[in-house]
Amino acid sequence: MATVKDRELKQKLIMAGKVLAAEGQGDFTRGHISVRVPDDSKLFYMKPHSIGLDEITMQNILMIDLEGVVVAGSARRHSEVYIHSEIFKARSDVNCVIHAHPPYSVALSATGRPVKAYSQPGALFFESVGVYTDSIALIRSHAMGAGVAQALGQRRAAFLKNHGTAVTGKSIEETVIGAIMLEHAAMIQLTVDAAGEPAPEFPREDIEKLKREMSTPEQFVINFDYLARRVKGRKT
Repeated sequence: MATVKDRELKQKLIMAGKVLAAEGQGDFTRGHISVRVPDDSKLFYMKPHSIGLDEITMQNILMIDLEGVVVAGSARRHSEVYIHSEIFKARSDVNCVIHAHPPYSVALSATGRPVKAYSQPGALFFESVGVYTDSIALIRSHAMGAGVAQALGQRRAAFLKNHGTAVTGKSIEETVIGAIMLEHAAMIQLTVDAAGEPAPEFPREDIEKLKREMSTPEQFVINFDYLARRVKGRKT
């Protein structure tokens, strides 16, 4: 039987999907988000196949194990479930994973350049984005998912070159805000690069200080709650 904690987490997952869709992370029905089940780190809830991020409901959320096997729910499972399961296997500190195809992030991944601290969102991801380069194809096997997890390492996110992003966090709030900020960082960086030779970045210690200040759980919750209020406001 679902606990109050489970129901609250599922409701937050539903809202996360709506926020991500509103912020351009959707790409038709192809984006997906997962979160570990409370009190059982070997299971996670995940958005199902064939629906948009904004169409997640209490009835269609799947429960999946770390081998990618559906243990509860009747909806179709995403074939790229292994992005999630293999990251959860490799990273005990990660509780939420988002895979999406945001256009500026995909474009930046295609350049082969690292994320630069040309903006405050860029500072959050300074030296914190790995790159998976094995294939542009869908991540449809344990081995490919493990490759994404290896490319991620201990970082906050990974680019799947010419394909999309894998963003992680300790909470839904952290991961959603991180996914949106990574796309903002990519957009600003591509704009700066297109404008000409950029001026030098700020010193490392300055960037690292800002990165720490933006990485507090409270900041992620504040910004997630704001975006959730915006989504709710559109319904009225």
